[in-house]
Formats: sequence, C-alpha cells, structure tokens
Amino acid sequence: MLKMLILGFAVSLVIALILGPFIIKELKKFHARQSEREEGPQSHKYKAGTPTMGGILIILAVTVSCLVFDPLDLRKGLALFLMLGHGVIGFLDDSIKAVKRRNLGLTAKQKLAAQFVVAAVFCFILDTYLHFPTTLWIPCTSWNIDLGWLYYVFVFIMIVGTSNAVNLTDGLDGLAAGSCAITSVAYVVIAVALGYIHFAIFPAAVTGACLGFLFYNQHPAKMFMGDTGSLALGGALAAMAILTKTELLLIIAGGLYVIEALSVIIQVVSFKTRGVRVFKMSPIHHHFELSGWSEVKVVTVFWSFSALMAILAIIIVLSSK
Repeated sequence: MLKMLILGFAVSLVIALILGPFIIKELKKFHARQSEREEGPQSHKYKAGTPTMGGILIILAVTVSCLVFDPLDLRKGLALFLMLGHGVIGFLDDSIKAVKRRNLGLTAKQKLAAQFVVAAVFCFILDTYLHFPTTLWIPCTSWNIDLGWLYYVFVFIMIVGTSNAVNLTDGLDGLAAGSCAITSVAYVVIAVALGYIHFAIFPAAVTGACLGFLFYNQHPAKMFMGDTGSLALGGALAAMAILTKTELLLIIAGGLYVIEALSVIIQVVSFKTRGVRVFKMSPIHHHFELSGWSEVKVVTVFWSFSALMAILAIIIVLSSK
C-alpha cells in the first residue's frame, strides 16, 4: 500500500509538472489574466496580467491520479466530488472575471448558494451510501459526541468555511499551494494511522499536485491558481478532515487558514463597529507585507507555521491511538 501512496503522489506531481507550460499557454489564449484589486498592496500591481485559473492544473492532476489508483473507493470518490464541485464554482467565478476584465466574478450570494448545493449533495451521499456516523471526536480526548442531525449542519458550515478560508489565504505567490501541500501531507499520515489506507491516496495526490503547481507559482509566479484552485483545495481539505472523522482537528492542522479567515472577520467587525482597523490590511499576510516584510519572507514564515500545526495534528492523532 505504501507503494500505491508513493505512486499516487508521483503521478499527480509529474502530471502537474508536465502540463504546467501547456496550461499557462492556454490560459493566456483564454485571456484569463490576474486583475489586481485597487485597494490591494501597491507592490502587487506588477502581477496584473499574470495567467490565473491555474487551479485547473491541480484538479486535473488529482483527478487522474485518483482514477488510476483504486478508482472504486467511495470515500476517495466523495472527496474528489467535493474538490471538483468547488473547482467548478471557482472556475465560473474566474471565467466571469476574465470575460468582464475586472476583479469581480460571482456575487457573494451566488457563490455561497453554489457551495451549499455541493455541500448538500456531499452530505446526502455521506448519509445514504456511507451511512456516516454523526459523532464528533474531540481532539486530545477519548470523547465522541453524537450530534445527530446537527452533525450535517456542522459539516455544511465546515465545508463553506474551509473553502473560503483557503480562498482568503491565496494572496501571495506560493502561499496557498505550499501550505495546502503541507496540510495534505499531514492527512496522508493521519489517514494511514487511522486505518483509512485507500483514502490516503487522495491527500497524497493533492500533495503532489500542489507541489507540481508550486513549481510555476513560486515567486515570481508564472501563473496563479485563482478561485478555481483555492476553492477546490478548500473543499479537498474539508473532505480529508470529514472522511477521516477528524473534523475538529482541521482547526489545528489548518491553523493558518483559520488565522487568515479570523483576521478578515476581526478587521471587518472592528472597522464597522469602532471605525478602527486592527491590521494594516487583511488578510493578515498583507499586514506583514505592509509592515516591511518581503513577500518571500511572509510566505516562508507562514509555511513554517503551517508545518508546525501539521506536525502537532499528527502528534495528537498518534498519541490518541
């Protein structure tokens, strides 16, 4: 089985590396180019025109790898569905931006409605075909709380929250791709440790795809993943946590995304209630940029933090066995 995990990772990595130049070329033909926000950091203006929607590359690599290795595993297929579903939402969003030549795609309501539809189908399959337990494990304890039907409400919130949190994290060259690769590695270990051997191919494939994409997304980026990639990766991470029954552990393993999302919430609430900005700019990675850190330094530090959180999550799972 270890051989299959390595092959799943390798196939995904190689596909991403090989198809990268082709995808960049096609995205340029489609005029899918980055349009920087007027309110964004001035240092990012040079990035305008860089091909976006590169998340297509990640999705292709993961899909092929999962279909080649143990394609009939329902748990893995369900994770792939959640990733693809969010990828489609992101693709529609990015496509509208490309056509209209502006940094606005789907409205917030449209995007949220689409995410809820995907989450609803996911929950239906969980309940109908996997007969999924509605219990929630509390990390660092032996407690499992049965939420009943409220479990699916929790899953809805978790899926939407994770996909949007990763979307917010995707603001610097390589930040989202690198941190998602790190979190996915953690879930390979977690899945194997908990006995979900066949499912572990999915996070292994996501790791390979993210690293392959990172070759073209490292600073200075030759292409960006866009919402196509960030929403898809958010869906993938949510699936990893849900399908290994470590839902709350994602708060630790994906601590970086939690902080990124919280920084936006804190900034908005503070400004609307007190008229005061807590950060120089949100999400928080822009705060550090405006504080004088180089983009590379911010990404490196944030990757390191993500790695520490991933290691902590692994330790918690291994110690609870």
